[in-house]
Amino acid sequence: MLLVHTKKVTPRISYIFKHICSRILGIEVSFTTTLEGFVAHSGPKISYGKVPLGNELFFQSYGLLEQQGVESIEVYVKKWEETYGFFEVSSASALRFDIFSMSFFLLSRYEEYLPHVKDELGRFMASESLAFKNDFLHQPVVDIAAYRFKAKLMEAFPGISFSEKTMIVHPVIEATEAFAFKYKGLVRTVFNYASDFFKGKFRNIILRSQVLLGLRRDPFDSFKWLISVGKHSNFHMTVFFLLGEAREFRKGINSQRKGFIELIKYVADYQEVGLVFSFEALTEYELLKQEKLRMESITNRHADSSLNAEYVVALPDNYRSLVELEVNRDFTMVYDNEPGFRAGTCTPFLFYDLDYEVKTPLLIHPVAFSTASLKNSNPEEVGKLTDRLLLEVAKVAGTFTIIFSNRDFAVSSDPVWRKLFTEKLEAYV
Repeated sequence: MLLVHTKKVTPRISYIFKHICSRILGIEVSFTTTLEGFVAHSGPKISYGKVPLGNELFFQSYGLLEQQGVESIEVYVKKWEETYGFFEVSSASALRFDIFSMSFFLLSRYEEYLPHVKDELGRFMASESLAFKNDFLHQPVVDIAAYRFKAKLMEAFPGISFSEKTMIVHPVIEATEAFAFKYKGLVRTVFNYASDFFKGKFRNIILRSQVLLGLRRDPFDSFKWLISVGKHSNFHMTVFFLLGEAREFRKGINSQRKGFIELIKYVADYQEVGLVFSFEALTEYELLKQEKLRMESITNRHADSSLNAEYVVALPDNYRSLVELEVNRDFTMVYDNEPGFRAGTCTPFLFYDLDYEVKTPLLIHPVAFSTASLKNSNPEEVGKLTDRLLLEVAKVAGTFTIIFSNRDFAVSSDPVWRKLFTEKLEAYV
């Protein structure tokens, strides 16, 4: 166990030290505010504050963890060997930067509470982020900094022990449109027939007719293939279904149809099933609650995992609603158009509510990227990017989460996604 001396144990200090020490490094941490307790401790110990107590291993505080609320902060990012850091402190500190304040700033999504330009859906854009502007979006800088902290601890306390961690690969399947033609309902089906006719898409008309007549398999129905691959893979997979209305009318599915419900039950027999909250529900709590209850009635299980439609995260309201609904895990921490680590980490972390200064039970799973963000990339670019991000996660024994769509595995889709799913990810587990 590591003992930390600090002048005051604030909620922020407790939150970030427990995340870095326990979740990333695998060592328990406790705190003391008394000099006597610190001196009496015979095991590994450090101090965190403005000035050292004596000759102990000292990490200087920048000050963010002693504050409350959200204030505009000037952040200066600097190169730190092969990575980046900010909140630089004096040479008296064992590390050049206050990695605890830096990590808290990124994990709490402090910058998303500050005034910023949103896109047309109200999302925080990658281009507004500190990581994008300073070219460290592709690095899990929080985890890298944590391992530098670990190196200092091992240097000062050779007998210190950390629990072993291994890299986790967790592909996610987003089925917001589980079928291309089936279960659309009469109005949507007629609308789509008419749309295809006026656009001259006669092959679509023929294919739609064959599927509806039971002569061909729906092109988006790749779930049996996914289950088959999942059975023979070492990674954990979660499949997310949309039960509410799709944002685009033509893509919506009649989720009341028996065949669609049977599909969810079938998948739930083999893999974890999660819920995609509809775009409309994100601003209407009662609708959010209804969608969760409906998924639970279908699977007869508690709906543990969720993903917000269009990757919308309006902090802190969206996450507060999930906490109230007792959703345990969220997979929306990703940018819709830019690969990388939105929160600067590849380790799942608890949502910290900056307005209330409280740690919540909602576990946020950072996502490296969604395949939708790479639709305009060629196979070589996709392969290089995936290798780069996988290697970054492997270095820190983190969790690599990627969002696929069931449409990525349709027979007519680019084979790069099947290859990525069946070969590249499997090589890392």
